[in-house]
Amino acid sequence: MREARLQIVKVAETRFVLDQFEGTPWQVWVTDAQADAERLAEFAGRACYQSWENPSGRTNRAYLANILAHEHFSVLEHAGFTVILTGVSRSFTHEFVRHRHLSPSQLSQRFFDEGAARVVVPPLFRDDPEARAILDEVYQVTLDAYRRLVALGNRRLEGLTDRTLRRKRAREAARAVLPNMTETHIVMSGNHRSWREFFEKRGSLHADAEMREVAVRLFREVAQPMAPAIYQDFRVAEAVLTYEDGRTERVEVLTRERPRA
Repeated sequence: MREARLQIVKVAETRFVLDQFEGTPWQVWVTDAQADAERLAEFAGRACYQSWENPSGRTNRAYLANILAHEHFSVLEHAGFTVILTGVSRSFTHEFVRHRHLSPSQLSQRFFDEGAARVVVPPLFRDDPEARAILDEVYQVTLDAYRRLVALGNRRLEGLTDRTLRRKRAREAARAVLPNMTETHIVMSGNHRSWREFFEKRGSLHADAEMREVAVRLFREVAQPMAPAIYQDFRVAEAVLTYEDGRTERVEVLTRERPRA
């Protein structure tokens, strides 16, 4: 079977472009924020209370720690980022798209020919030869069925003058046999509040294994480097699972410790 591997690529992020200070309430504002998202979050927070002066010399990181401690998360909604994920399964995206305030654009199986589809092996079975053999068997059977159904659909629709519609209708019907492990591509955009909620829920030990794997990598490769102060309360940690025979398994998870006000 043709196996796909997870790839995460950052596509876009919010920029802070404010260049007018003279004659404004914020003309006295000075920040040491390094990231645009952090600068924008502080700007929005200070705008709420018109607290532009900073006599105590509080850093941006300390300011955002206070925001996080008081759960004033609305100021984190102004900035965000977009990623494209490849090498993820349809079972993963079925859950991923359910997150509110994240905006998806996903590969369409109605338009894309899945006759040579790749698959995503569930983490539990990646190093299990017996399980992989079963998955390969299913892969071969379902792809053969898909191709035959596409051909049958095209024959049934022969003569339809709109050829694009003909291909689309044949593929949308044939995809019924494709398994959840079929690879898909998805572009996802969200503000930092939404991504934080995703990380907290899907980085948990109790989340789906593929989902947790994506959450940890998204945090480590994109979110944390982009805006470390916004995600300062999150950590990548190891959870240890213990089996009855004494074996242990280490799993990477995301944990969150609420900052002190």
